[in-house]
Amino acid sequence: MKKNPRFIKSVIDSAAKNDTVMPWARGARRAAFIAKRNASAVVRKTA
Repeated sequence: MKKNPRFIKSVIDSAAKNDTVMPWARGARRAAFIAKRNASAVVRKTA
C-alpha cells in the first residue's frame, strides 16, 4: 500500500484538534465524580 503523506498529515491535524472530553479523563471533572460517588457510599453505609 502506497503511503499518502497528505492523508497522514490531515489525520494528525484532526487528532490534534480533537477536544472531546471523555468521562474517564483525568482532571477536575473526574475528581468531582469520584468524590460524589464516595460520599454517597458513606451515606449508604451509615443508613
